[in-house]
Amino acid sequence: MPAPKHFLSSAPLGIRVVVRYRIDGGLTDALGELVGKSDGECTVRTRRSDVVIALPLVVAAKEVPPAPPRRTPRAAVS
Repeated sequence: MPAPKHFLSSAPLGIRVVVRYRIDGGLTDALGELVGKSDGECTVRTRRSDVVIALPLVVAAKEVPPAPPRRTPRAAVS
């Protein structure tokens, strides 16, 4: 398995990834589409927003399968 920074640098844009990275007080994950990358950072589009992650903070990264289709809302019961 390639090092996380190497994986993110060589991964094609548009794939779905999960990236674990350091934040103040611990670690967090970003799950979504890889939409940008440069020498020092990558951008993951999550459901809430685009997350820009500095590559030196990355501790793990991998490709993940596409998200399952969203469920249709249940009809209200009267």
